[in-house]
Amino acid sequence: MTTTTNPRGPSSADVRAELTRRRFRPAETAFKLALQACLAIGLAFLVALLAFAVTKGWHRLDARLWENMPTGRVSRAGEAGVQSAIWGTVWVISLTAAICLPTGVLAAIYLEEYADNTRWYNRLLELNIQNLAGVPSIVFGILGLGLIARVIGLGFTVATAAVVLSLLVLPTVIIASREAIRAVPQSIRHASYALGATRWQTVSRQVLPAAVPGIATGSILALSRAIGEAAPLILLGAVTFIRFNPDSLLSAYTTLPIQIYNLIKEPQAEFQELAAAAIVLMLVVLLAMNSIAIFVRNRFTKRW
Repeated sequence: MTTTTNPRGPSSADVRAELTRRRFRPAETAFKLALQACLAIGLAFLVALLAFAVTKGWHRLDARLWENMPTGRVSRAGEAGVQSAIWGTVWVISLTAAICLPTGVLAAIYLEEYADNTRWYNRLLELNIQNLAGVPSIVFGILGLGLIARVIGLGFTVATAAVVLSLLVLPTVIIASREAIRAVPQSIRHASYALGATRWQTVSRQVLPAAVPGIATGSILALSRAIGEAAPLILLGAVTFIRFNPDSLLSAYTTLPIQIYNLIKEPQAEFQELAAAAIVLMLVVLLAMNSIAIFVRNRFTKRW
């Protein structure tokens, strides 16, 4: 029995039938619908949270929020703000970034470009970094309370909070930076070496610029996690009622999550409205940081 083939190739009807058969894949369609449902659920919760917070704190979303200090008196709650918490957050997060970002990026460079993976101490270091990424934040708070605040003697200050938050997000920065460096094609390194560049020249002038999008994205997301942490700071003295802005690394402090935690415990409606307005402010800051990460990633991706 012989079969005949069309010398001109498949007809348009055959092509349409094949495309229809390929498009109709029940498992793939179900998986796609499940992903879309997860995205819709996440967006729905975010929109609901924003709507609730904006509606409840609408009357306090004005200059009073960042110009005035908090108060413990109900009679003055209508004019209270969260200025000390805003500046405390700025101090803590700025010092956290100054500590964890250079340390994390340099550690990632060492592990990816210089470390010998056959050495036991390098393997142990990688294992510990992976494990630390999953440690609950309250454990870091206990570590900071026992070691940094009491043994080292920094006390309940901005410096203690920044060091603890740096330890908390450092594994995330290292892992994100390593993945970004690992994603740089080996051909870039080989071409640099072929032109006579040293390892450091290759890393600093070729690898790092190409890895900036991933490093920036991971770093800002790590800082976004740090800015919303409250559990470790509860153990480090941030619960204290503060009516002044920090002026040094050894000053007492409070942060926006802690201030919101203190306000939400009060039964008066005025404090509840102020807490809702502070929540909106913190969400705006987090969304702004994530937008910066997306902008940096897109800008450097187009360049490279």
